Formats: sequence, C-alpha cells, structure tokens
Amino acid sequence: MSFLQITSQLWEGMATSMLLFCLTLLGAIPLALPLAFGEMSRFRPISLLCQGYISIMRGTPLMLQLLVVYFAPWYVFHIPLTGYRFTAVVIAFVLNYAAYFAEIYRAGIESIPKTQYEAAEVLGYSKGQTFFGIILPQTVKRILPPMTNEIITLVKDTSLAFAIGVMEMFTMAKQIAAAQKSMVPFAAAALFYYVFNLIVARLSALAEKKLSYYR
Repeated sequence: MSFLQITSQLWEGMATSMLLFCLTLLGAIPLALPLAFGEMSRFRPISLLCQGYISIMRGTPLMLQLLVVYFAPWYVFHIPLTGYRFTAVVIAFVLNYAAYFAEIYRAGIESIPKTQYEAAEVLGYSKGQTFFGIILPQTVKRILPPMTNEIITLVKDTSLAFAIGVMEMFTMAKQIAAAQKSMVPFAAAALFYYVFNLIVARLSALAEKKLSYYR
C-alpha cells in the first residue's frame, strides 16, 4: 500500500480526531470560566468545591477519566453503553480540559493589578463593565500562550480515545500498520499531528501579534 493510499484511509480517523478536538474546545473553554470564578469565590464552600474538582481532574490520568465516564453509567445505573463511546470521550475531555483552562483563567485574572479595579470604580464603572471592558481583554492577551500549549496537548491527547475503542486517527494507524506490517502508517499519523499542531501554533502567533497593540 502506497503512502497516498495510507493517508487517504487515515482521513476518516483524522476527521474523528478533529471533531473531538473542536467539541472539546467548544465545551471546555466556556465551562472553565465559571470554574475559575468559583475557585476565586469568597464563599468558601463553592471555592473548595471548585478547587477539589480541579485538583482531581488535574491529578488523575485522562485515560482513567475516560474509562470512568464510559463505564460509570453501566456500573452505577445499569444503563446500556450502546452508541455511547464517542459521547463518553467528549464528556471526559471537556471535564478534564475545563479544569486546566480554569487554572489558566484564574492565573490570568489574578495577574491584573488591583489598582485597575480601583481606577474603574472611581470612574463609575460597574463590576460587569470593569471585567468585560477592562480586565478580560488584558487577561486574554496574558493567557494566550499557556492556552496554546494546552490546545496543542489536546491535539495529541485525542489519540487516547483508543482506550474505549473510538476509531480516531491513531487507532486506524495502528490497525493499518498491523495489517501492512509497516511503520509508514505511523509516519503518516505523525505528519498529520505535526501539521495540525503547526496550524494551531501559527494561528495563536497571529492572534498574539494582533493583540499586541502597544508594540
């Protein structure tokens, strides 16, 4: 089998990986914001709850979380698992990456000097106007590099979906490599991942350049 034939077969798995990537970002990026606010909350129970959640998600392997999310409905509620594989992967990835993004958000928000909040209050801004008009734009600039690192990691982590039998690109590459007794499918998969991450890094660099309006 030629390299082109192998890559054409990998496209189906690549589509699954890209879909998982996009759905994870769509779920984790907005979910991380209330988690970050909860972690910074002065109401102790909420703060402890969010801190505990983030600690568990960051302190346990993503593959273990995948298995728990996939098998828990059956073991706990005896709900059949038919057709649940991809949904379980998306849920596990969103829950995991929301914890990492929340920590990045928290660090970015807390890095803004308190004097800016005080100045906004003196100027008559409400808390909402202060956050969305002054704090958030600066926070976005500061968190973009660490967010990019996590997003690049997400691209590679999509390969963990094989743990519960989801046919993403890495799983397909392994099957083709076993059938063909060749390392070429792995090389093709590596090229896909590299190009995907290169695009992510390039887009991030363009966004950083656009946000560097004081340079």
